[in-house]
Amino acid sequence: MSALPDSPIVLTIAGFDPSGCAGVLADIKTFEANGVHGMAVCTANTEQNVGSFKKANWIKREEITSQLNLLQQEVTFEFVKIALIENFELLNNLVAELISRNPAVKIIWDPVCKASAQFIFHSEIEKKLLEIVCAKLYLITPNLEEQAILAPGMETEAAGKYLSQFCNTLVKGGHCTTGYSTDILFAKDGVNYLEAEKLEDFSKRGTGCVLSSAILANLAKGESLLQSCVNAKQYIYHYLTSNRSLVGMHSYENQ
Repeated sequence: MSALPDSPIVLTIAGFDPSGCAGVLADIKTFEANGVHGMAVCTANTEQNVGSFKKANWIKREEITSQLNLLQQEVTFEFVKIALIENFELLNNLVAELISRNPAVKIIWDPVCKASAQFIFHSEIEKKLLEIVCAKLYLITPNLEEQAILAPGMETEAAGKYLSQFCNTLVKGGHCTTGYSTDILFAKDGVNYLEAEKLEDFSKRGTGCVLSSAILANLAKGESLLQSCVNAKQYIYHYLTSNRSLVGMHSYENQ
């Protein structure tokens, strides 16, 4: 009997949200619903519930590395998502470690700079280090607020084009003030606009986590980057409309 499943295996490196709305719990549920097996490395034990965030208890760097190294004894990861991280030096080290094991690994970075409950993790980013890290990544998925931190002083189009010099960039439009939630994919082969009407009455926790995880799962199943983003946006629609609470339900039937 094989120790590992036949389905694609992906990895998330992120924080633990006890409410199950975001972080590794949300990632694993999204992976499962999208037909891949998810593994996880935890970067922080957070103290939060659905409506409020108290603090992040950061896990020591050597403990994070130990989690990752043990998993890599069994699995050569081809698709990895990184989310909540204490600092960019750690992010850079983890990316380097993943690449050293598999130079072809595709890494998505979901730059969690602020929790839904407005707790701020990162407010300033050193530009040169950002560029160094992004050059090693496959895709980054900032929302409009995170895009403003990554590329301060730039409008969305300019910021997307700047960041896409280093890696593919999906700027999420969920925080847009218009009647549409338009995600913009700035890829090496051009710019694509993924439009959808904004669902004002269906706000959910953890949508950024779910979207990036759904993209990763689709990539692992062999979809192109653009199709993976399209499929993930459709998955988010079902997640948002699953009920009228802040806690979304993951759909296995729509995949």
